[in-house]
Amino acid sequence: MKHELWIESEDEQTFCLAGRHGDDARRLLEPGAKLVWTCEASSHFEAMAKYYEYMGWGPYTTDYPEEDKKTYFELGGE
Repeated sequence: MKHELWIESEDEQTFCLAGRHGDDARRLLEPGAKLVWTCEASSHFEAMAKYYEYMGWGPYTTDYPEEDKKTYFELGGE
């Protein structure tokens, strides 16, 4: 699934699903927010790992790897 990174200000950003699955998150964006990056990922974990790499934050870790590494398809997504 496609994910989007929106920058609202120097200190605020939103990383969400693209398309209709991210509509609720994008409704909360401040006016003037800019789409700066997109990526494809098959799971929450993969998306967050790519996001962390893009931001230069080091490796992404999770307390719930069994759940976070399930694909969106396994979780009932498209």
